Amino acid sequence: MSTPTPATPRPLIQIVPADALAARQQAGLPGWTVEGGALCRVIRTGGWKATLMVVNTIGHLAEAAWHHPDLLVSYDRVRIALSTHEVNGVTERDLALAMKIEQVLMWQPGSEPGAVLEGTPTDPRHAYIVHG
Repeated sequence: MSTPTPATPRPLIQIVPADALAARQQAGLPGWTVEGGALCRVIRTGGWKATLMVVNTIGHLAEAAWHHPDLLVSYDRVRIALSTHEVNGVTERDLALAMKIEQVLMWQPGSEPGAVLEGTPTDPRHAYIVHG
């Protein structure tokens, strides 16, 4: 019988100071706010199917990161709240996952210079994520 490998100790988790959090928010997370000790964002979608795609995308990223946000799911929007429960506040983990969520969900391939992917059509019938 093999001996289980001991878990790698997790690094010390610290809350990001408010001034540093505000600077990071402005620099790379403009759609995010801090509410009640959590980093929050509302993603507006084109309807239920798009909302489910957003939830599944966030779910995949969260599971891969092993850091899970609170989600409030409605017909045409998803509210994301990230906080680290062990310290009851926003940490580097929350910022890293927020950046990844932002990067993936807000990607608009058709708007990139020299894009070979055209991206979602602008016709409202094909709306996925509401940008802007």
